[in-house]
Amino acid sequence: MDLRYTPDEIAFRDELRQFFRTQIPAEIRRKVSEGRKLSREDIVTTQRVLHAHGMATPNWPVEWGGKDWSPVQRYIFSEEIQACAVPQPLSFNVNMVGPVIATFGSQAQKERFLPKTATLDIWWAQGFSEPGAGSDLASLKTTARLEGDEYVVNGQKTWTTLGQYADWIFCLVRTDPAAKKQQGISFLLIDMKTPGITIRPIITIDGGHEVNEVFFDDVRVPAENLVGQVNKGWDYAKFLLSNERIGIARIGLTKERLARVKRLAQETPAGEGMVWDDPDFRRRLAWSEIELKALEITQMRVVAAQRSKASDKPDPSSSILKIKGSEIQQQATQLLVDVAGPYAMPRPDREEEGLNLPSVGPEWADAAAPLFFNYRKVSIYGGSNEIQRNIIAKAFLGL
Repeated sequence: MDLRYTPDEIAFRDELRQFFRTQIPAEIRRKVSEGRKLSREDIVTTQRVLHAHGMATPNWPVEWGGKDWSPVQRYIFSEEIQACAVPQPLSFNVNMVGPVIATFGSQAQKERFLPKTATLDIWWAQGFSEPGAGSDLASLKTTARLEGDEYVVNGQKTWTTLGQYADWIFCLVRTDPAAKKQQGISFLLIDMKTPGITIRPIITIDGGHEVNEVFFDDVRVPAENLVGQVNKGWDYAKFLLSNERIGIARIGLTKERLARVKRLAQETPAGEGMVWDDPDFRRRLAWSEIELKALEITQMRVVAAQRSKASDKPDPSSSILKIKGSEIQQQATQLLVDVAGPYAMPRPDREEEGLNLPSVGPEWADAAAPLFFNYRKVSIYGGSNEIQRNIIAKAFLGL
């Protein structure tokens, strides 16, 4: 198995790297590098720059703006956009609902939604999880009852990320309460301006408003907004979740963050020297770098297998990538807090709160603790690490 890039792949990587570093606004990339919150405008601006150069939806069919890239090129794109601290195209649009509509939607749905989904003229939210239906998603209780040419939707969704910005939401709804739980679910597109929808913020441990709960009270949705066949939504959801996990290990982003931790440790005073002088700190940083390199090699093995077309089946190694990738991301945020020391103590975001007082300590330390707290989530979303360990136990150990 050859893990080396070809000369053409190296040229492709260098071209992407140059583009990301020169065409995406430096201020937006700085926010990503420091783990600061991106505004809606930051995300829209970036995606539209990428779209203008054909890079917003590379995983879509070519006829709808996708790229006929090889598995290696797709991997290089994912790694370089992260390593250059560029906000990735909005996952709900690009990796989730877009591919579902392109694959299972009607021609009218494709023409109506895909162009605006690519440019973020439509911002999508994901309506899957519910109270009591998270890891066991098939237990969802939100119902959609067909009345004439409309579905009447009632229920609640939770952990709706960035739902406060959304124009539309794609939902799993129960259309046949009598069927077995996976067999009675449909995939429905709902305009967030429809009467009967209420959004309430959920404030997370880092003090941010990233997620929401969404309530549906007799919300009437045109039946033409059903994607694919009725009661086949679970199949579409499984297809969607396989796309959601693209790049979830975030190797490129973690590389960039560990390099930044190393630089800051060499510049930040601690006692009579610098943080870098602490041998225990250097040991923990080195261990994270070693684990990240091992993870990268595992990722390259998966990509090399795809390049050689050794198998067209889902690789269970993706569960290893999810587990270790999330753990190393969390290690990187812990190391940053260690460098910041007492200056990492959480305090209001000066930009969001409109504060004009100077930072106590280095400005970069403001984001250290919120980033640490926020990244507790990465071992949960995209399939919790506990579930991934069960997959590994079955696929590799036969348990």
